[in-house]
Amino acid sequence: MKKFTHEPQLLKKALIIGQAYATARGYGQFPANISEKDKVEALYRLLITDKRITPLADDKLTGPEMRHKLVLWLAKQLPDDHPLLQN
Repeated sequence: MKKFTHEPQLLKKALIIGQAYATARGYGQFPANISEKDKVEALYRLLITDKRITPLADDKLTGPEMRHKLVLWLAKQLPDDHPLLQN
C-alpha cells in the first residue's frame, strides 16, 4: 500500500471533490450532521458503482482501507508535482 505524507489533507480534498462529483451525478448534498466515516463510505460506494475505482476485497472493506482508496483516487487525478504528493 502506497503511503502518503499528507494523507489527511488528501482525504479532506478527496471528500470535497467527491461531494462535487456526487452532486454532478444528481445526488444531493450530504447532511450537515453526517460523519466523515459515512461520507467516505458513500463516496467509496458511488465510485465503485461508476467504475472509477476498483473495489476492495470483502475482508479488507474497512474504514481505513476505504479512506486510502479515496486518497489513491485523488492522487491519480493530481499532477505529479502537486504539493500534497511531495514527501
